[in-house]
Amino acid sequence: MARTTHTVTNQPLPGGVRRLHGRPCPGRGGRRHLAPELLDEARESLALLGRATGSEQVREWGEQANENPPRLRTHDRYGHRVGEVHFHPAWHRILGRSVSAGLTDAWGLPGGHVRRAAGFLVATQAEAGHGCPLSMTHAAVPALRIEPELAGVWSRRPARTCTSGRCCPSRRSRAPCSGWR
Repeated sequence: MARTTHTVTNQPLPGGVRRLHGRPCPGRGGRRHLAPELLDEARESLALLGRATGSEQVREWGEQANENPPRLRTHDRYGHRVGEVHFHPAWHRILGRSVSAGLTDAWGLPGGHVRRAAGFLVATQAEAGHGCPLSMTHAAVPALRIEPELAGVWSRRPARTCTSGRCCPSRRSRAPCSGWR
């Protein structure tokens, strides 16, 4: 029989959907930096993201992603260098949902940078590691715009598509990412 040593008060109770933002969002920053006609839509999309991120399913994916770290595969079975990193499918699900929520497409939305910043803070509560590729994809757009020919081909791709578990432009098969709903 397990002995009780103390009452744990600093951890959330298991189960159920949690809303992952406490106040009406995007809060003061949103009111200051978004046009008034965008506030209701921004609040609603952020609330949707918060409910989804706080769901039991997404929290479970976050745990699975953290319990199964990426595995580096340097060579194939024939000894050829491949240099691939394999991530747990739960990590890809979380990343795909964040991409679908528009967190790599601030450039394409009115008030997109404020909305992306607030959404990023909410989405990374499920699993913080996927914030890196979200940020790199978002940050690549200005660099691509230096070369208009490349920008025309690449700047919209990372924002709207995910590749069968990998958000990577070099893969051939493309499928739209599933949304938060």
